[in-house]
Formats: sequence, C-alpha cells, structure tokens
Amino acid sequence: MKLLRTLSVAVLLLALTVAILQQRGLPEPARAQLQAALAAPPIAAAIARLRAISPQLGSLLPAVPEAGCNCEGVTSAVSEEAACNLAGNVTDCCCTYAAVEHINRDELLPLLDDIVKTPFFRYFKVDLYCECPLWPDDGMCSLRDCSVCECEEQEIPEPWRKAEAVEACDSVQHESEVDRTLSPHVKASLLSVRDWRGYKNPWMPEGDDKVEYAYINLLRNSERYTGYKGEHAARVWGAIYSQDIFKDVHAPGTPPEQRVFYRLISGMHSSITAHVVNDYLIDEATMTWGPNLEMFKWRLGNPAVKDRVENLYFSYLFVLRAAMKAAPILAAADYDTGNPAEDARTRDLMRKLVHNEQLQRSCPIPFDEGRLWKGDHSEQLKSQLQTTFHNITRIMDCVGCEKCKMWAKLQLLGIATSLKILFSAEDCGGRPGGDAGGLVLERNEVISLFNLLERLAAGVEVVRTLSLQLSGNGNTHPGGLGAIQDVTKSKPLQQNLRES
Repeated sequence: MKLLRTLSVAVLLLALTVAILQQRGLPEPARAQLQAALAAPPIAAAIARLRAISPQLGSLLPAVPEAGCNCEGVTSAVSEEAACNLAGNVTDCCCTYAAVEHINRDELLPLLDDIVKTPFFRYFKVDLYCECPLWPDDGMCSLRDCSVCECEEQEIPEPWRKAEAVEACDSVQHESEVDRTLSPHVKASLLSVRDWRGYKNPWMPEGDDKVEYAYINLLRNSERYTGYKGEHAARVWGAIYSQDIFKDVHAPGTPPEQRVFYRLISGMHSSITAHVVNDYLIDEATMTWGPNLEMFKWRLGNPAVKDRVENLYFSYLFVLRAAMKAAPILAAADYDTGNPAEDARTRDLMRKLVHNEQLQRSCPIPFDEGRLWKGDHSEQLKSQLQTTFHNITRIMDCVGCEKCKMWAKLQLLGIATSLKILFSAEDCGGRPGGDAGGLVLERNEVISLFNLLERLAAGVEVVRTLSLQLSGNGNTHPGGLGAIQDVTKSKPLQQNLRES
C-alpha cells in the first residue's frame, strides 16, 4: 500500500515535470508555485523514498529544489519554553527549542540509540598513537577507565578487512583532485579507504600513509568521566579557543560562517560535558557512578553559561541537517558487515531516521546552510576556517587520555563530515560510492557522523533530565520539558546570545 501511494505521488511529480518542460513560457509566479510544490516536505520525502526503492525510476523524477529557511507552514510540536529558558526558534533554523526536545526524546534519540549499536556503526577506525605537537604528553588520567580496549582482528567485520587489503590505488585514484573515478567493487557500498580521516574532506588534515590505525568497539568504550581533568584538560580547550579565528567572534559584523564554526565547537564541548557529568564517578571506593548535579549546575545549569546549552542545540540541528541532506546516499547505502540480518536491520533503521515523517512535520529544515558563503571574501574565509579546524584536530592529539582522545577525534570527524556534506558543491543525490560528479562518503565518515549525532541527541536529553532533577520537580514538571528555567528564575535569554 505504501509503495502504491509513493508511486501515485511519483506519477503526479512526473506530470508536473512534463508541464514545466512543455510550458517553459509559464509566468514566473506559476513556475515558482510548481517549484514550491516539489519542495514541500511530504513531496520531497516521497521523492527520496522512491529513489531508494527504485533508482531507475527515481532518476526520472525532478530534482527537489533546495529549501530555504522559511518557517511558514512549519507546525511546532509544542509552544512551551525548553531547557535554559530558550524560547522560539533556534537561531538560523525553522525549529523551536521545545520542538527539538520533543522530537529528540520521542523519535530521533531512540532510533539513533539503535543505529549506533548495530555492527556497522559500533566500530570506529582511528589513530591514537600520535605525538602531541605542542607540549610533552604528561597529562595521562588516573583511572583505568581512561584506557581504550582495541578490537581483535577477528572482531572487525570481514568485508571491511577484505576491502582494506586491496591496494589503495585499486580502489581510489588519490593522485588527482579532479578524477573521482571509482572501481566497480566500491560503487555498491560506502567507500572504504585506509586512512581514518575519510575521503577527500577539506576540513580534515592530510594523513600519513605510514600511520597505524586501530579499530575501536565504541560500545565497550563509552563516553563518560575518566578522571582526566584539571590543568591538563583545560590546557587543551584553552589552545582550541585561543585560535585566532575565535577572537572577537561575538563582535558586531563578525561573518556568520565564523560564528557557526565557533558554535559547532562550543556545542561539541557542551555535549562532552553533559556526558561526563551524567556518568560521573561519585564514589571511587565503592565504584558508584551517577549524575553529578553540582558539576552540571556549574558547567551547564546556570544563567551565566546558557549560551553553552544554546550551542548544544545548534550543533545538534546542524549535524541533523547534514544527515537529512545526505538522505539519498544514506538510504541507498549497503551497510555490509557480513551479517545479512543485522545489515538489513541497519538499512531499515537508517531509512526510518532520514525519512522520519514527524521530523518532516515539526522540523523540516534543521539548519539553513543556504544563507552562508555569500560574501566577497567567502573562499578566503573558508580556507581560514579549514586551517583552524586542522589545527584543532592536531590539538586533540595532545589529549592525555586515550578514551577522551578517541571520542574527540570521532566527534571532530563527524563535524568535518557535516561540513563536507553541507558546504560541498557536489550533489548528494548520487549512489553511495559516489558516481562521477556526486558526493563521496567514506565508511568512517558515516560512522562518525551518526555517532556524533547520537552523542548530541543524548546530550540534549541529559540537559533536559538533569534540569528536572536540579529543579527538584522530578518528572512532574508542568512544562514536561527542561526545567532550567526554574533554576535560572526564568530570566530571558540575552539578545547577544541569540545572535551569536
């Protein structure tokens, strides 16, 4: 029945396309109305579903126009204020703070939690044995929980081992920045390369072919408090925020791209903080773990740091937008780990996420990337931001805690993948392996993207639940959402924070 409904929509779309082609003399208003009809979330979702079901028929369908950030017709899930007394739409997005909490709690987080537990998404390839280029590596944390348990070779999915046994020159022509030809054996699935940093991602620094990489089972190395803190951790974050591009980032006239970049890093930092305070070693003698409400209040739950929570929401929506934009690739990908039943389940979960109808109704455009890179010096600024991101990834080599370093590298690669998807000139509508002219996503990029998205989604939920605990209202808060407004005495969000 669903297939018939989708085909019916396809027939309508084809008819609209024929009308556009045959009547090029249509007045501009009429042509704009047709384009708007194609961009409507239900129609756009139907096109994406049909392309996933039948690439041959999908190729005949019209391209979906890029939607602008127009909030008309967007139905908000709720009208209450959300965490940290943040009300209204998240800046640059057609999604309210309260809607984020509802759609995250009820729809997306459960799906993401299932996705990252699948065999495909639980293994991350990374280099942990790199030297710090800035200072001696003297900041190792004190707990055994800081170390990382690497995968044994037989634990790594067999198709991955076989793919990486192929010489790099047989699978990808690295010598040319223009030639994007792929051998037939990699076109049917997400690209696999030896480097952990992904494939031709300008936001990641170039790797060293001689570096040894390890596979990490993320389920056995959860993100939590490790004992890595104090001056060593502060030195790392201090080096990140002291980058020249972050100076005067809140000043009037600062390019929006620069503020977006800062907010992504700040939002990732807030997410890491949320997970540390939520899974904290309360008593080392009895090995009692649980939320540290005092630290939460200090780091995320008071009026002076409300911008940190706002940036967490922003980062979540930014990465979610990247996942939605790459939906044609992700829905059609072959998540091959050699386990057909699990791989089929992974594909089903992914399609449920990227084609989520509730998300399309309440938050169809999580972030509006179309307004960026419009200035006269956009290319120069982009190059500066990319150089800064390269510096930040190298600073993370100085983290003196294996597990912290691993999660930091995963989340930075996830951000870099989001930037690659949203700001690439290449089309997201191609095959997973990246036909000529289309966007190419590598396996480790997709793994990092969705583990980052899950971490951000879980961070939003941590803020909500710990806010309830901190307010003393438990789960009976009348708003049913975040309760930081009780802690902050419902003080309004400062205007400069909304604009930053």
